[in-house]
Amino acid sequence: MWEYVLLGALQGIFEWIPISSQGLMTIFSSFIVTDINSIDFSLFLHLGTMFAVLIFFRKDWINLILLRDKELLRFFIIASVVSLSLGFVVYKTIGDIAIGSGLLFLIGFGLLLTSWFQKKDIRLNMNKDFNSVIVGLLQGISVIPGVSRSGSTIFGLSLKENDPSEILKKSYIISLPAVAASTGYIFISNPSINSFPWVALLSSFVFGIISLKVLLDFSKKVNFSKITMTFGILCLIGGIMEWLI
Repeated sequence: MWEYVLLGALQGIFEWIPISSQGLMTIFSSFIVTDINSIDFSLFLHLGTMFAVLIFFRKDWINLILLRDKELLRFFIIASVVSLSLGFVVYKTIGDIAIGSGLLFLIGFGLLLTSWFQKKDIRLNMNKDFNSVIVGLLQGISVIPGVSRSGSTIFGLSLKENDPSEILKKSYIISLPAVAASTGYIFISNPSINSFPWVALLSSFVFGIISLKVLLDFSKKVNFSKITMTFGILCLIGGIMEWLI
C-alpha cells in the first residue's frame, strides 16, 4: 500500500515543476510497481492532480463558468483549442518516439532566457490572443514523451505576463483539458485501469493541493526571474536524465 501512496505523492509534487512528471512517474512506477503498466498508471495518477487544479482554483473555475472573467475565458478557449488540436496530430504522428530530451533542453534554455528578460524587465510586443496561441502550441507539443507541459506553458506565458501568480495559475488551469483528454482516452482504451489502487489517486490529489499552495505562496515572495531560472535549470537536468535513460 505504501508504494502507491509514495507514487501518488511524487505525482502530486512533480506535476507542477518543469520536469516531465509522466516520464518520471513511468520510471519510478516501473521499479516500484511491477504488476501494472507504468505508462497507464502514470496517466491514471494525473487524474488526481487534475482534481487538485479544479479544487485549488475553484473560484477561477466558477468565474469562467459564470462568464465573470472574460479575459481568462478567452485565453482558456484559444489555448485549449490550439493545444488539443496540435496535441492530437502530434500524438498520432510521432507515437512514442523519444525526442523529448532535445525539446526539454530547448525549453530549459528558453526559460533561462526568459529569466534574463524578466530581470531586465523586457517583454515581447505581442497581443494576448497571440500569446494564447503560443501557449496552446507549446502545450500541444508536450504530448511528446519527456517534454514538460508546465515548463512549456510557463515559458510561453512568461513572454507576455509579468505576474508570477498569474503565470503559474494560467499554466495549471490550462492543463485541465489536456489531462482530461489523455486520462479519458486511457480509461476508454484500457478498462482494467478501474482496478488500479485508488489510494494512489487520493495521494496524488492531496499532495497536489499541498504542493500547489507551497509553490504559489513561494512565487509571491521571490523574484520570478529566479523562479524561471530555477525552472530552466530543472528542465536542463530533466533533459539530461531523459537522454541518459
